[in-house]
Amino acid sequence: MLMAKGAQTREAIVDTAVELAFRVGLGGLTIGELARAQQMSKSGLFAHFRSKEALQLAALARARETFVDLVVRPALTAPRGLPRIRELFERWLDCGRGGVPGGCLFVKAATEFDGQPGALRDQLAQDHQDLFDTIGQICRSGISVHQVRPDVDAEQFAHDLYGVMLVFYLTHRLLADPAAETRARASFETLVAAVRTEAT
Repeated sequence: MLMAKGAQTREAIVDTAVELAFRVGLGGLTIGELARAQQMSKSGLFAHFRSKEALQLAALARARETFVDLVVRPALTAPRGLPRIRELFERWLDCGRGGVPGGCLFVKAATEFDGQPGALRDQLAQDHQDLFDTIGQICRSGISVHQVRPDVDAEQFAHDLYGVMLVFYLTHRLLADPAAETRARASFETLVAAVRTEAT
């Protein structure tokens, strides 16, 4: 029972950590700041996370789980080919539009830690690479069902789609451009038109 309660407390702390990191960035996430947000003592919170880095890694892991649950996993349940590509895009767009911490935290953290060697940078790099690889695999599955042209470079497709989404985050959030979603959709359709087979 005590272990279960401790696990529940830790889960609640991690949830709050993700929300806080969404606002202040992973670099601004500290045990002291989180203790205040959770109305806990620093020593009580330290019992769950022995270092700032451990706390940051836990928040990053939770954000990753959220993104996978909301974007990647539903996309992979769609039929292979263009339906799966479209589902990925729509879910990802929803994530960026709705302010879900899991999606934007990775964009924010990438600029925070790209020049800081260590476990956080390594994990962020792996998370971004995993998403690139997932997009590439979705593209290749489209080739296998003859909805994507066989000469399409799956890695280039992943690069291009990722670029569309990064620009969407920037224009939607920082610039508050009311046309951000419309432009993202137009870019996506241009990308799809460039890779689809004539039969589709």
